[in-house]
Amino acid sequence: MTQQATPTRPAPRSRLRRVLPLLITAWLVLEIWLLVQVGSWLGGLTVVLLLVAGVLIGGSLIKRAGLKALSAAIEQSKNPQSQQPQTGTSMTVLAGLLLIVPGLLTDLVALTLLFPPTRALWRAVGRRAADKALRSTSAAGADPFADAMRLQEQLRIHRPDGKVVQGEVVDPEDGPRGPQGPDTTYRPPIAG
Repeated sequence: MTQQATPTRPAPRSRLRRVLPLLITAWLVLEIWLLVQVGSWLGGLTVVLLLVAGVLIGGSLIKRAGLKALSAAIEQSKNPQSQQPQTGTSMTVLAGLLLIVPGLLTDLVALTLLFPPTRALWRAVGRRAADKALRSTSAAGADPFADAMRLQEQLRIHRPDGKVVQGEVVDPEDGPRGPQGPDTTYRPPIAG
């Protein structure tokens, strides 16, 4: 007799993964409807000019944020002990990307990412979501966002300026050569 494998059910998808396609579709329909409404009110050429201006401004924002991050990285490499203030480039790059995406609602969200009071609100929401993902007790692989946040935290801790002190454990009674002679086994480098 051969034994048949029982089919296993896939893990249930999270609520966000079930609702996300519907939210994206609703967003796209709303963007198109809004573009048509504004186009009928202001004219098609004006809407096209607004979209082109959004692309140009978004590209300019991304370029400026990249140069700001590059100069901060160069300054940090010259003086690694100094604490650099946050440059805020991630919010600016996200705003630039949203301005490049055609649509008036995405442009409105991009503007909220650029102004300091609303930027602080977005930052607080992001920190809250990151903290929730870090404290998540879901199994590895169940929540991709939680997995990404845990990985980022591990990478942050293992950087040279992090909390982990790198070193090698040497057994004092065996000495550096050990009881059988010199140790010739390969060991990968500690820093990586």
